[in-house]
Amino acid sequence: MNVSEAVASRMSVRAFLDTPVDGALLRQTIAKAARAASGGNLQPWALHVLAGDPLRDFLTGMKLRLATGEPGTTEFPIYPPSLKEPYRSRRFDVGKQMYDRMAIAYEDKAARLAWLENNYAFFGAPVGMFCYVDREMGAAQWSDLGMYLATLALLLREAGLDCCFQEAWARYHPEVDAAVTPAPGHMLFCGVAIGYRDPDAPVNALQSLRAPLDEFATFRGI
Repeated sequence: MNVSEAVASRMSVRAFLDTPVDGALLRQTIAKAARAASGGNLQPWALHVLAGDPLRDFLTGMKLRLATGEPGTTEFPIYPPSLKEPYRSRRFDVGKQMYDRMAIAYEDKAARLAWLENNYAFFGAPVGMFCYVDREMGAAQWSDLGMYLATLALLLREAGLDCCFQEAWARYHPEVDAAVTPAPGHMLFCGVAIGYRDPDAPVNALQSLRAPLDEFATFRGI
C-alpha cells in the first residue's frame, strides 16, 4: 500500500472486529510514527496503550461510571463554543450522515446519546490508546500531536489496521488517569481505538466528504 492509498482508505472506524492485534506489529507501527514532524524535535506526545485484561478491566469500570449518569467534563474545549460557517454545517452534515447509515433519526436524541456511549467501549476495538501532552506545552506542540497521530493512522493502514481518534475520552480524564497513571503534569488529549474494521457494520460505510481544493487553497505563480 502506498501513501496515497493509505490516505484514501483511512477513515474513522466506529465498529471493529474482535480480532487480536499482534503486539510486536503494534509496537513497531507506533515507533515508526515517531518520525512525524515535530517543531524543535520536542516530540511532545506521551502514549499509553491498553489491551487484553487491562483494557477489559478499564472498560468494565467505565461502564459503571457511565451508569451513574453524571457527565464528564473536559479540561479544554473540544470545539469552539460557537461554530461559524462553514464549520458548523460540516460538523452537522457528517453527524447526520453517520446516523442515517444506522437508521437513527437525527431528532431522536436518546438514540443518538445511546450510540455515542460506544465511544467509551472503543467501538469494540481490541486496543485502546491514550495520547497525553505535558501541560507546559502550547498550541504549536498540540499541533505536533496531530502530526504524530495522522502519521500513525497512515502507518496503521499500511499494516492492515484501522483506528478512530476520540477526543470524547477527554471528558473522563480522571478515570483514564487512574487507569494509566500518566507522568506528573501530563493531561489527556484523546483516545485512539485500534484494530481491524468490521466490513459489515453500516457505520463503516460512511466516508466523510471533503471540501474541494478551491475552497481551502489559493495558488499564485504555479
